[in-house]
Amino acid sequence: MLNSQRIFVQAIKTYCTEHGLAVDVCADGWLIVMRDGARRKLAFAYDLGLNSAVAHRIANDKSATSDVLALSGVACVPHTLFLNPELNAFVPPRGSWEAMLDLLQQSPGGIVVKPNEGTSGKSVFWVTSRPALELAVKRIFSTHTALAVSPYLDIEDEVRVVMLDGKPLVVYAKDRPAVTGDGRRSLLALALESVPAARRSSVLPGLFADFDRAALDAIVPAGERRLLNWRHNLESGAEPALLQEGGTRDACAALAADAAEAIGIRFASVDVVRANGAWQVLEVNSGVMMEALSSKHPELVQATYSAALREVFA
Repeated sequence: MLNSQRIFVQAIKTYCTEHGLAVDVCADGWLIVMRDGARRKLAFAYDLGLNSAVAHRIANDKSATSDVLALSGVACVPHTLFLNPELNAFVPPRGSWEAMLDLLQQSPGGIVVKPNEGTSGKSVFWVTSRPALELAVKRIFSTHTALAVSPYLDIEDEVRVVMLDGKPLVVYAKDRPAVTGDGRRSLLALALESVPAARRSSVLPGLFADFDRAALDAIVPAGERRLLNWRHNLESGAEPALLQEGGTRDACAALAADAAEAIGIRFASVDVVRANGAWQVLEVNSGVMMEALSSKHPELVQATYSAALREVFA
């Protein structure tokens, strides 16, 4: 999708048209200039400019986010920062490798290694061995200046909460793609049949990355449900499903509000996960992306961006 075709861009253009505002879309949709008479407001990437620079930087830094939340008493998944060896002037004398191995040894289920900044689940690795850790670190440091390590959790549910000034505007679960065995067909055959053609480009890469050839060709027992991806990322094939009023929605919204308050962020999406029956914050995103949700609930997405834009021009 071209940047200029993003729902974020279209939502801003719609709002400006409805409110008589001038709008210029620059840099193929990456930069948007909005004008109300002499007043001028800017939007960049997925950021509407409501958040302070410090809150924005902390939210985009996974280790900084977990540190702030932990100090504030907000339940969260810990993320440990490691700098690229090229920044050796800032790396502790002991180095990073032994500390990474210590974290791997302390986590029976393995660890997750990811860029310290970034979204969409790209370059995210579930590591259970030393060789796999070496490969993951090499790949991430080839393109990033820092990575974060967190313990692997068997996540039962992941929910995204879009917050604006302490209020939840959107709350939805991320449902991972899965198949149910029939005792006759392989995992790959079931996946190819069950996943719509339009979603295969997002689902199949994760499937091939997470399963070896033997697992893909193995027959899935009748009635057994198999997830096709351990990640909950929408870009990896997970589907957004709005949560209705109830205990789960309330718990996630309350935790997200605590996280937003701790960081001091106004407009953000907060990802919360349930593991071992307990909810905790996974990460906070300063740029609010709702491309996947818009395919099912375009009116809700427009209303959410419009509510934020009203604050921009308030």
